[in-house]
Amino acid sequence: MNQQTMQNLTLFDLLARSWRRPSAIADLRFSTDGSAVAFTCVDGTIAIATVADHEPPETRIRVSNDLGQTTIRPREKPPVPLIATAAFGDGDVPIAAYAHSGFLVGAASGDVLHLAADGEAAAPSVRIDGPIVAIDHSARTDMTGISNGHDVFLSRGQGGAVQLKHAVTSSMDALAFSPGGRRLACGLDEGLSIWSVEGDAALIRDVSFPARPVSIRWSGDGTWLACGLETGGFALVSMADGRADIVTGFPSPVRTVCWSPANALFASGAFRIAGWSMTAPPVGGETSGALETGRTGLVLVETMAAHPQKKLIAAGYANGRITVAEIGARDELLVRPLGSAVTALAWSGDGRHLAVGAVDGTAAIVTFPAQMFK
Repeated sequence: MNQQTMQNLTLFDLLARSWRRPSAIADLRFSTDGSAVAFTCVDGTIAIATVADHEPPETRIRVSNDLGQTTIRPREKPPVPLIATAAFGDGDVPIAAYAHSGFLVGAASGDVLHLAADGEAAAPSVRIDGPIVAIDHSARTDMTGISNGHDVFLSRGQGGAVQLKHAVTSSMDALAFSPGGRRLACGLDEGLSIWSVEGDAALIRDVSFPARPVSIRWSGDGTWLACGLETGGFALVSMADGRADIVTGFPSPVRTVCWSPANALFASGAFRIAGWSMTAPPVGGETSGALETGRTGLVLVETMAAHPQKKLIAAGYANGRITVAEIGARDELLVRPLGSAVTALAWSGDGRHLAVGAVDGTAAIVTFPAQMFK
């Protein structure tokens, strides 16, 4: 490889293992033990990658004796191929991490399937009138929430599914268990239904929004819920009193909301990384908690992922740009300057790996050197 080619390589070229699927990546999940990543595709298939890196960056880093300059050589071998499944539906299917290294898949048939890291799907553990449009699993309580778009069902352990009785007739196509697994939030046409699922399931409250929630994320301590809305920004719900505040002013729909362990909340859909410190949450028009993170540009942020341990946030843009920024600082690490629009980002539990999905079918795992984020 000549010197000119070396100079043109990006961090993504040097650090990522990348694959190309026949259709766009819709979503992705790390397994609970961090050993595998499952990428869901809009053609209904799932592709699984092994996280272990056979050419980790530490083995390719060189520090020159004379100048002390650090360089990293490119990978020499192609990545281990993805394990691809047959289609589970006509469109992308919902997925959740399950057990240690596996996943639960909600199929169009109404079956909940246990998908192992080797791509093998076990016999259905639960079946409802499908197709399944949302699924979530709590490892703490060994409960699974399932929705066919109209009704929500709970399955405990390997038991059958019990329907949650709700007086409101509404579509329900977003689900999320609280961190402790004792609460379940269900998206409605224009709001949220929050249930206690300890013992016999009981409705705690319904919360109204001006639009349909497309994503639901609990804060790490379970005291807040953030919901990206189909239109009009995102909703922030306090579990203490059920109050919902709508944060507006986004030029594009907020498809992703995420929480940082640094007590901060982030939302996509702006021309910069939009975030707030929860010491002064964005409720009642409050703006003092706004965090100036990264740089303002001309391209929309499509998705974000907060580092699980450090004050870092990864952002994926509509033009394929991927950056990692320190929360509350303007400096950014440019991982990839251009490419296909980024649809999904997630960090591994140890914060060493960033999984990426894109519109052109790119599925990738970026493995960072341990010394990169001190």
